[in-house]
Amino acid sequence: MTVRVGVIGAGIMGSDHAAIADGRISGATVTAVADLDAARAASVAGGLRNARVAESPLELIAAEDVDAVVVASADASHAEFTLAAIAAGKPVLCEKPLAPDVASCDAIVAADDRARERFGRGLVSVGFMRRFDPAYVSLKRAIAEQSIGRTVLLNCESRGVTSAPGTTSEGAVTGSTIHELDIVPWLLDSPVVEVRWDAPDSAVEGLLDPQVVTLRTASGVLAVVETFLNARYGYDIRCEAVGTTGTAAIHTTDDARLTTTGDLRRAESYGADWRRRFAEAYRIEVQAWVDSLRDERPSPLADARAGRAATVLAQAVIDSMHERRSVDVPR
Repeated sequence: MTVRVGVIGAGIMGSDHAAIADGRISGATVTAVADLDAARAASVAGGLRNARVAESPLELIAAEDVDAVVVASADASHAEFTLAAIAAGKPVLCEKPLAPDVASCDAIVAADDRARERFGRGLVSVGFMRRFDPAYVSLKRAIAEQSIGRTVLLNCESRGVTSAPGTTSEGAVTGSTIHELDIVPWLLDSPVVEVRWDAPDSAVEGLLDPQVVTLRTASGVLAVVETFLNARYGYDIRCEAVGTTGTAAIHTTDDARLTTTGDLRRAESYGADWRRRFAEAYRIEVQAWVDSLRDERPSPLADARAGRAATVLAQAVIDSMHERRSVDVPR
């Protein structure tokens, strides 16, 4: 069985997902691409083996030549297209965030629960690709096996070259920090129960940048998350677990991997964006999604409830930003 995939969104993420699904994994082909910019959709479709340009995202979702849908359009449109895919009974891989607001996530979770009753499994997967990055997988194993003792602190740094035009302080949370809001509880296998946002006295065209968020988990671990969209020097991702007997860390290098105390290396080069650093994670993620569809089993990706949980945390961080206080997270 070959899974026929339709891709909504022909920007950086959509074009990357289309290329991965159409030629870098097995068991899938891209049959349709949709974008508000028809010329951009045509450009992406033209680089694939046998893809057409859909008249609209909704036409793509309803099309008989599409078995599953990738939603990689603007964040604000994720809920509409994900709900439409669920209504059509088609599996959907929605890029993060599942939706930028909790109410929309609630609607998706409810619809996916109904789909689970009908099909025996949920239809929604959320593109938190770091769960498939080999270095993060190794770090999660090190934490679980307590090879560094009991983890007490997590330091996460996410830096980019420059922010997208029009990025707001709130958008930095829902569009970038949300990766850490998903990966921290995943790494520690413990939900976040309290958040606090802060930032130095700096701004880039109204954007508070960098931002620092402190997360406290139910297990008592503190995670300090730095998001710096305009770091200029390059795309740089780091994550260090501090344990009672040692440390384990991920640093951005050309062969990003997990390092432990005594084996730390200096990162000598940085890419312009995330694509080189997480290329393998995206490939593994999409292959895992397609394999689950072919085998008719639950997706191993983050599900709708995990997507909602990350958005709940993002809203708590934004509340902390506005109110300048710690915010408890509803369980």
